[in-house]
Amino acid sequence: MRSAAAYARARETVLRICRGEADARTLRLEALDAIRRAVGFDAYAWLLTDPETSVGSAPLADVPCLPQLPELIRLKYLTTVNRWTGLPTAVASLLGATDGTLSRSLMWRELLCQYQVTDIASSVYRDRFGCWGFLDLWRIDAPAFTAADIEFLGHIAGPITTGLRQSLARTFVPATDGDQMPAGPVVLLLSPALVVRAQTPQTQRYLRVLVPPEAGDHAPVPAGAYNVAAQLLAAEAGVDNSPPVARVHLAGGRWLTLRAARMGTSPAVAGRDVAVSIEPSTTTDRVSVFARACGLTPRETELLQHLAGGADTREVARQMFVSENTVQDHLKSIFDKSTARSRRALLARALGT
Repeated sequence: MRSAAAYARARETVLRICRGEADARTLRLEALDAIRRAVGFDAYAWLLTDPETSVGSAPLADVPCLPQLPELIRLKYLTTVNRWTGLPTAVASLLGATDGTLSRSLMWRELLCQYQVTDIASSVYRDRFGCWGFLDLWRIDAPAFTAADIEFLGHIAGPITTGLRQSLARTFVPATDGDQMPAGPVVLLLSPALVVRAQTPQTQRYLRVLVPPEAGDHAPVPAGAYNVAAQLLAAEAGVDNSPPVARVHLAGGRWLTLRAARMGTSPAVAGRDVAVSIEPSTTTDRVSVFARACGLTPRETELLQHLAGGADTREVARQMFVSENTVQDHLKSIFDKSTARSRRALLARALGT
């Protein structure tokens, strides 16, 4: 059992990390180090999510069942117990949610029991602007998480949520020169069990930037594609009705949109392959995520959408049924939240131009 002082020190460290300007990957790695000092764990999976659809992307994980990663992701999305989209609080333990009967969890029953997983502490990082990620900490052949562990994880959920959101806001910069990615979509074809069947020639170029292989020339793991495909299966099963779409930062101010859909027209839907398309995010997609990441209000978001469409102040005022002075007031607020100093700089960040 950790001492109150250990929890307090770890909390202060996490707060300091979240107040910094680390990118989302560095923030998660440093926060995990601090969390481990207060709450021991044997494995973890920490995903960023599309703030609107809550579909996972940009995974960071160290689990013993990596060879079964597609199955793990499939079961995670199909399991209703402690699903990040339905947690009643920011943090919950699997043992507590199942009243000690872990087999009530589909993921545990069909996979994790093979790895002697004794408990999972699940955290969701959500605020009024969207869902920014979720974290599962696993205990393997070890005592369950204590009430103090869960309380500590709950105390740091708010700062981590803000830190993740702000780190994503900082990815919106004018696009840099570099490798030119394909202008149109690339496609990855998965079986119903999420096994890779085929892909277009340019697909690996995207995947290598999204999730670089650990070493050498190994093929990159298409974890983002697994997640949107798994969300499609979850939607079909009635587990969660969010669309199978995730927008994810690529590099240099560029964002991608991943979508999943069934192939073919045969009646047996569950037997059809799943096609995952990966393509540069549209203006609408970029503006939506940028507005959420910067914490804009619905009216500020509407104004930004009009500006992105080429409207000037007078036209924006007409379309929003407000005065031009009100438009200027909204703009000042947007500048403050986004740290942009001009309309031109704001649009360059939001649109990546």
